Amino acid sequence: MSSTKYTYAVARIRALETTLFTSSVIEQLLACSTEKQCLQLLQEKGWGDTDTPANAEAILDREQEKTWETIRDMKVDMSVFDVFSYPNLFHNLKAAIKDACISKEGRTMKIYYEDTAIPPEEMLDIIRSKDFSRLPEYMSEAAREAYETLLHTGDGQLCDVIVDKAALEAVYQAGERAKDSIIKEYAESMVAVADIKIAVRSQKTAKTMEFMKRAMVPCKTLSVDRLAKAAVQGMGAIVEYLESTVYANGAAAIAESPSAFERWCDNRIIHTMQPQKYEAFSVGPLVAYLLARENEIKTVRIILSGKQNGFSEEAIRERVREMYV
Repeated sequence: MSSTKYTYAVARIRALETTLFTSSVIEQLLACSTEKQCLQLLQEKGWGDTDTPANAEAILDREQEKTWETIRDMKVDMSVFDVFSYPNLFHNLKAAIKDACISKEGRTMKIYYEDTAIPPEEMLDIIRSKDFSRLPEYMSEAAREAYETLLHTGDGQLCDVIVDKAALEAVYQAGERAKDSIIKEYAESMVAVADIKIAVRSQKTAKTMEFMKRAMVPCKTLSVDRLAKAAVQGMGAIVEYLESTVYANGAAAIAESPSAFERWCDNRIIHTMQPQKYEAFSVGPLVAYLLARENEIKTVRIILSGKQNGFSEEAIRERVREMYV
């Protein structure tokens, strides 16, 4: 796509950025006493549509849909955004495998994402018929292996590991092929952060080196071998290793608390996008807006969940992500 066409799209995105939630709006949500008050505030801010049910899931799902509708309306090359659809697509693959192996009826409700390149019903039909060749090359072999693993061993966790690793590999390979630096940076950051999450969670649950290596995906900014070895030694060793990398802030977050670490993982992606505020002739600002919206929706979900479960404002605040604007 030419830079002049991106100039028009970026101009529209710049206008839309002014509607993104700022820290002050997040503070307003945190100050609400109940989930109902939060939902009323969200509706006042234009979240959902006039016919959207006044419940958290309906409003958040509609906002997710509106984000993609906005990107499509830009009339840009949508293949650039394929990498951001992989998590939902692979999530549906896991759901379909479990339905095919466990459920003898139709698909289980409310565990599929609807707006994916392969519709949920088609995904389930592919898995039930074991016609894995109908899947894209980057997921067909993982689908076959995960299906056979679950069918013959009943090991749902191993099934998840196989599919999750394939998803990360697809993201990373898309980043390697991408012409736009922002896609490369996103893929590198996403995979590295995922590897760190695997190491931290594996250390807490006493997983083996073999398990971690089966789950991790190599990337340029981390050594998965050193990270896995550190995880076997203990959390302190993970922190020590990360302090020698560009993810040193993640080490500090691990030392602070589990919530601080989870928050850092998401904030790291947003920080990667920040320089796109100053671009005007590339797809970068559109990518940044998409990720900013996803981060915004995730943050609102965290607040609503906290209110619904009666968490204190302090406990919710510890989990709140940074805003793009």
